[in-house]
Amino acid sequence: MASLVSSPFTLPLSKTENLSSLSQKQFFLHSFLPKKLNQGIGNGKAGLRVKCAAVGNGLFTQTTQEVRRIVPDNKNGLPRVKIVYVVLEAQYQASLSAAVRNLNSIGKDASYEVVGYLVEELRDVNNYENFCKDLEDANIFIGSLIFVEELAQKVKKAVEKERDRLDAVLVFPSMPEVMRLNKLGSFSMAQLGQSKSPFFQLFKKKKQGAGFADSMLKLVRTLPKVLKYLPSDKAQDARLYILSLQFWLGGSPDNLENFVKMISGSYVPALKGTKVEYSDPVLFLDSGVWHPLAPRMYDDVKEYLNWYDTRRDANEKLKDPNAPIVGLVLQRSHIVTGDDSHYVAVIMELEARGAKVIPIFAGGLDFSGPVERYLIDPITKKAFVHSVISLTGFALVGGPARQDHPKAIQALMKLDVPYLVALPLVFQTTEEWLNSTLGLHPIQVALQVALPELDGGMEPIVFSGRDPRTGKSHALHKRVEQLCTRAIRWGELKRKAKTEKRVAITVFSFPPDKGNVGTAAYLNVFASIFSVLKDLKKDGYNVEDLPETAEALIEEVIHDKEAKFSSPSLNVAYKMGVREYQNLTPYARALEESWGKPPGNLNSDGENLLVYGKQYGNVFIGVQPTFGYEGDPMRLLFSKSASPHHGFAAYYSFVEKIFKADAVLHFGTHGSLEFMPGKQVGMSDVCYPDSLIGNIPNVYYYAANNPSEATIAKRRSYANTISYLTPPAENAGLYKGLKQLGELIASYQSLKDTGRGPQIVNSIISTAKQCNLDKDVELPEEGEELAANERDLVVGKVYSKIMEIESRLLPCGLHIIGEPPSAMEAVATLVNIAALDRPEEGINSLPALLAETQGREIEDIYRGNDKGILKDVELLRQITEASRGAIGAFVEKTTNSKGQVVDVADKLTSILGFGVNEPWVQYLSDTKFYRADRNKLRTLFMYLGECLKLVVADNELGSLKQALEGGYVEPGPGGDPIRNPKVLPTGKNIHALDPQSIPTEAALQSAKVVVDRLLERQKADNGGKYPETVALVLWGTDNIKTYGESLAQVLWMIGVRPIADSVGRVNKVEPVSIEELGRPRIDVVVNCSGVFRDLFINQMNLLDSAVKMVAELDEPEDQNYVRKHAIEQAEALGVGVREAATRIFSNASGSYSSNVNLAVENSSWNDEKQLQDMYLSRKSFAFDSDSPGVGMTEKRKVFEMALSTADATFQNLDSSEISLTDVSHYFDSDPTNLVQGLRKDGKKPSAYVADTTTANAQVRTLSETVRLDARTKLLNPKWYEGMLSTGYEGVREIEKRLTNTVGWSATSGQVDNWVYEEANSTFIKDEEMLKRLMDTNPNSFRKLLQTFLEANGRGYWDTSEENIEKLKELYSEVEDKIEGIDR
Repeated sequence: MASLVSSPFTLPLSKTENLSSLSQKQFFLHSFLPKKLNQGIGNGKAGLRVKCAAVGNGLFTQTTQEVRRIVPDNKNGLPRVKIVYVVLEAQYQASLSAAVRNLNSIGKDASYEVVGYLVEELRDVNNYENFCKDLEDANIFIGSLIFVEELAQKVKKAVEKERDRLDAVLVFPSMPEVMRLNKLGSFSMAQLGQSKSPFFQLFKKKKQGAGFADSMLKLVRTLPKVLKYLPSDKAQDARLYILSLQFWLGGSPDNLENFVKMISGSYVPALKGTKVEYSDPVLFLDSGVWHPLAPRMYDDVKEYLNWYDTRRDANEKLKDPNAPIVGLVLQRSHIVTGDDSHYVAVIMELEARGAKVIPIFAGGLDFSGPVERYLIDPITKKAFVHSVISLTGFALVGGPARQDHPKAIQALMKLDVPYLVALPLVFQTTEEWLNSTLGLHPIQVALQVALPELDGGMEPIVFSGRDPRTGKSHALHKRVEQLCTRAIRWGELKRKAKTEKRVAITVFSFPPDKGNVGTAAYLNVFASIFSVLKDLKKDGYNVEDLPETAEALIEEVIHDKEAKFSSPSLNVAYKMGVREYQNLTPYARALEESWGKPPGNLNSDGENLLVYGKQYGNVFIGVQPTFGYEGDPMRLLFSKSASPHHGFAAYYSFVEKIFKADAVLHFGTHGSLEFMPGKQVGMSDVCYPDSLIGNIPNVYYYAANNPSEATIAKRRSYANTISYLTPPAENAGLYKGLKQLGELIASYQSLKDTGRGPQIVNSIISTAKQCNLDKDVELPEEGEELAANERDLVVGKVYSKIMEIESRLLPCGLHIIGEPPSAMEAVATLVNIAALDRPEEGINSLPALLAETQGREIEDIYRGNDKGILKDVELLRQITEASRGAIGAFVEKTTNSKGQVVDVADKLTSILGFGVNEPWVQYLSDTKFYRADRNKLRTLFMYLGECLKLVVADNELGSLKQALEGGYVEPGPGGDPIRNPKVLPTGKNIHALDPQSIPTEAALQSAKVVVDRLLERQKADNGGKYPETVALVLWGTDNIKTYGESLAQVLWMIGVRPIADSVGRVNKVEPVSIEELGRPRIDVVVNCSGVFRDLFINQMNLLDSAVKMVAELDEPEDQNYVRKHAIEQAEALGVGVREAATRIFSNASGSYSSNVNLAVENSSWNDEKQLQDMYLSRKSFAFDSDSPGVGMTEKRKVFEMALSTADATFQNLDSSEISLTDVSHYFDSDPTNLVQGLRKDGKKPSAYVADTTTANAQVRTLSETVRLDARTKLLNPKWYEGMLSTGYEGVREIEKRLTNTVGWSATSGQVDNWVYEEANSTFIKDEEMLKRLMDTNPNSFRKLLQTFLEANGRGYWDTSEENIEKLKELYSEVEDKIEGIDR
């Protein structure tokens, strides 16, 4: 702690103009400094202590090796020994420096020069040069925990050059290529992984995870004793290596002093004749319990607790037998090296707050053993603790090397308490983190945030910093307070009685309108809340006056009972006066910059701030306020998002301090809390999500298919995210004219060779035109003479189109928490699971197995179908039908009369016992596919049986109760259940994936197919020319679901391939030759969503360095468009080629979306130009791999120039439940019209959408996709009836699809007039439908009418005067109804 006091990072006051406005406000600054310093800050003399500007070399850390250099004065002329070391973290710095200073002060045998580098510093060119120079005259090199691929390569290259000359090279656990540098006399590890000795066998183990570190520790314990008695030099050298490792792991100044003496005396030639005395290593426990005030380390928890209970210094609260108990997980290296002040601070803070502490440590990288040994009572098998915080920042098993998540999860499930993983700063100093808009260093995010999440870790709170001079850790007091309070609050959930627990359920209303209260993706929110509350009540929670039905619940929350007549405002639960608000909300003044003085005009009646919602006993259902700027076009243009408004802050102050919630339950995907401004990851206490959530444990229901935004909620609002299922999918089917077409085609096939063929083809052509299919299929004129093969081709193309519509998957209706789908509802999902080959599981897809019986390859049939070859279209239809039939027959056999799945395992065993009766074989025996391979079918159906069990399992309510009772919620991946059935069952704590593991090899193969099809399609549409530039979007969720397919598409367009390192992480690329590519390199402009930026900053780094590398290749410009454009732009802008090749863009840190969606949803825009300005101002922030520490920098000019060369825009659809009009994100990121305005020739770029939702990947134009979407969803009775069956929420879903369609008209102009016309016929001209909509949700119906009128007013829909008149009449009628005026 003292280190912070003695080196305040002060700026001279004259520099204030380059500080952000935040840092000039003194009331923020207290938060990072020890309490004593507070008083002196406001007086102006202290200088400003926080700045927010990029500094120095543009990297994350500005520290250098000079703070770790010790040069002896050597007055006695002793032989000089020079030691150079490289480590991951700085905890060895103080200990090693103390050892060397002591040796030099004694001045015996030798004088020691030492210099140390942190791995991260080697990114800086100057530091790396100095490192190579230092090695040139070094005697000894030491390396430890070098696990970052690109830096490991740098270390290897530099040390290899000097290895033969160096007297000793010692590398402790690191990547294999660095370990191979080891040499001590005759002992070497150059053969690492190939030799037979037990030492080397260790490194060969497949899972070099924690088990590896543990076996290494055991070996270290026993080997020196064995080796002592072997005569050869080799054995003695190996023994000294092991002793060195013992000294190093022992870490104290004494151990390191003896280590330096031993190695110098044994291997430095100048000391050959001198007998350098050294003592054996002082050994510490490998694992145990440690407390700074305890007389020793304990390896028995009972002994520790005995000592704890007899402490004299303990306060009264600690003596209470009912005090909360928190377990801490610590790294032994920090304790033995004496770098433990941050650990001490957490222990003292917890004890000051009345919590007992059991701090356990381990010397290896596997903490699962110690967790089970010291935190669980061996007799009762119950945990000793109520919550656990890991202060290591690493995954529980395996640290930064290879992890074993299943083993970690097993240990944590036995423990069954909330598991928090807090973060010590590793790669940055405190000041560097404070100044960074990104927050944590990307490598630290990958190692210490993403990996612990896979174990089920939550709450990545930065609790300690690092002093730039001494390298020592120090506690960040405000952060430690936040961490400890939250850990105790999570633990309270374990201790408190259910009848006393208070829960604040928070729903969202977006866009703000009464018809939108309870918005959430795919979720029937109020029916779900109703089901949750009934269950909690039954379980003993105090839920009072719950209405009889979900509909009545909606009424109570959205209608203010005290209003004289039907009021436009929601039910007011609490009125908060301004003074009360200011007292409860310490950061209220900070909001005034954006919103003026409270109460403001949002969520306020002019005097008070209003909290909307309703209380039911100990449960409060509240409505989260919205961002507040969605209706203000000027604010939407700002490149950075505004702070939350006073009403938003008042809501959370109410929940925490007045309602006194024990937990808040955010209901559904998603609210705005986690998207408020602040650092991307690693919040400080001036980041709004951190301030708003305060100390309340946050449980959050999130859609299982949206792991990326769920991860943002986890990292920025500390949520325990619990997944819910998306509604069961069904095939879209055919209706109206499309159904008629299907019947005509069937009759053509049976009668085509009779005289009626031509006549039926004419009917097919005219019906197809009535259905507007002439936009998608080239149709001849009716009555035109066609040869038989031409007739077949026309019919084949129409047939292929309607089968595409028929088989498209739709989520039907909305999901209700606690109601899993019935087995038959799961059939369409299983059919799609069965349609994918899964080579890693040894599973062939069902369509492929069926195609085989006809002597065909399924890919071949897909291609023929896409071309409209009639016999292939028909064969594919038969295959699809047979798949549905066989799976339907199988599912029927596993269900009871009610349609519920009974024990699948038993049924499967009985089915599989009798080969003859297998239901799928029985079904196929009546089709042309009866010869399908039975063994392969059996393997596939065994797998489908497992999947079926998962689809119908129900754990969403169970997991919620688990979280509310202070248990551990099992983690699981989020994503698309069809691609990755491991997403199921839902009710898991969702996580994303290791960001450094993508793109995978499989993703690269899929990406090549899509890129090749995209380029073929663009060539065909563009006179045989390749596009020079493609503008495309990268989404977070898509890349998690597909393991990086769209990321790999960008790499393949520019012609590079990703290279994985020895532990499987992808951190570099190499160019593919033009010959192998067989085409020019295509230039790209990549717009990354804000979520992608937060989750995959490493991959943005990879992309940026890949584009810049390609721009610098010496290749002809007509073969390398990246280079061609970069050279042109460099000249125009007067910058270097590398800077001109900036192509990776996103929002400013802490901001999300282009706001085009907000403007469209709230009708708050004047013209398309304004929407384009929003896009440009918010999306023009670039990431620069040459100075990654700077974060996102505005580069609007480069962005505009790059976009102006785009010949095509491109997006991906990767799963059936989200399509172009389901969410507003897609049009929000669409630059089609914008590019047209920027191009010199004013030509509109082609717009394409890749659809990889089925095994048969397609690239369609944007307008084809919008038409397909309209036909399968908005205009499809199966879809809208499914929605309307859910009542209030269903009307909103219909309105949302129409609004998003207008969004596409606004950004791309690719929506056909007939789409609006048909929608008007379906929802407005049909009197019965109109009445249903108006009665079920008048507010959303009003918005639907408004959207139709807006589409017409903005020129997107051309229709009759009478249609418009009718819409206007209806609008005033519904207005009156809402205001309660009966005419």
